[in-house]
This record gives sequence, structure tokens and C-alpha cells, in this order.
Amino acid sequence: MPPSYRACYSRHRCSFFRSSKGDESTVTTDSGTAVPPALDLLDDAGRALLFTEARTANSFAPTPVTDDELSRIWELAKWPPTAANVQPLRVLYVRTDEGRKRLVQHLNEGNRAKTESAPAVAVLAMDTRFHDHIPTLLPFRPELKDVFEAQEEMRESTGRFSAALQAGYFVLAVRALGLAAGPMGGFDAAALDAEFFPDGQWRSLLVVNIGHPGENPWFDRLPRLDHSDALRWA
Repeated sequence: MPPSYRACYSRHRCSFFRSSKGDESTVTTDSGTAVPPALDLLDDAGRALLFTEARTANSFAPTPVTDDELSRIWELAKWPPTAANVQPLRVLYVRTDEGRKRLVQHLNEGNRAKTESAPAVAVLAMDTRFHDHIPTLLPFRPELKDVFEAQEEMRESTGRFSAALQAGYFVLAVRALGLAAGPMGGFDAAALDAEFFPDGQWRSLLVVNIGHPGENPWFDRLPRLDHSDALRWA
């Protein structure tokens, strides 16, 4: 791999993607001017479902969550962007009583009842060999596989960053399908990985309980930062 590729990727100063010019992503006006099409706007109900009214569930009803619903979550979550389209997130769905028992023992005490009540649980993990798929996922830059192979620090930082992005997309996908998500970080990651991913290739990042809200599922809504605290303009 030429050093220029390694240098430009690690400094985040190059684009690995071809221009979209010449594709069908534009429309032509009556005057003959090509302009990009207007994007659809999510309505108030959709925004409420995904953001403003969405809550983290802490208890779940016994209503089953089907394998088809779980597959549809991934079908939505896989589409948003990741760095260089590397897509490092992997999902372990825990459905059986035996699998749940194996999982719960590695959770913090305060999280166990939540997971025990959820009809389905997702363990979100990063595939440490995500770069093996680059020839498929980034076919016009297959040589990046070798760049990542040679640079462990870059591979780790890119993988964790993009997997974290995908974890957020995953939670939104759960909500978009009318289900409640309960993402949790309180677990023994090393023990969980030894239990479910003993070969060491996948490393757990987040546990997400999935289902329909149960009795008293919500804590009080906590504050959010105001514009004056969170935004700057240049």
C-alpha cells in the first residue's frame, strides 16, 4: 500500500469516495437546470417516536418480539454512514432462557431485572476483523484492508468510533419499529466476551433490552442541555 494512502487516512484529509456526479441523484427543472431533489421531512409524530417522546424502558411487558422484528431492526440500522463504510458493528440476539441466564450473570446487579423482563436482548459488539470485509464494502479502495491490517491503533479507533455510531442507529431502528429500547453499559465486558465470543474477534460495547414497555417503565425525564450550553456558531 503506498504510504500516501496511510498518511492521508490517518490524518483524515482525504476522501476515499468517488464523486456522485453523473449519477441519477439530480432532477432537471423546466429551464433545464439540474438541481438535487428535495428531501422528505419527518413529521412531528415521527420525530416524537424517535426523539422527543422516546424513552429508555426499564421494564417490559411479556409481549413477544419476533425474529422477523429483530431482523427488521438490523435492516434499518445497517444503512446510515460509517467511516469509509467499514460497518464494524455486530449483533448477538439473546432469545432463549439459557442464553439469558448466561448473559445476566455478567450484568451489574441493578441491570439484571431489566434484562430478565425483556423478551429480547441485543449485545452490540465490534468486530475486530471488520477490515476483512473492506474489499466488499469499499470495492474501489480494497487496498485499505491492508492499511488497517498494518496499523492497529488506527484500526481500533476507527472500529470503535464507527461501531458507536452504529449503536446509536440501532437504538433508533428499535424505536422506528414501535419497540422500546433499554441500552445499558453496566456489565463486565471481559467476562461477557469470554462467555459469548471466546475467539476474541467480537468485543462487546453495549447491551440493549428490546420489547414493549411494561409496568412503570419510565424514570422521570431528565433535563437536556440548552442551546446556550451546547452550541457555538462560526
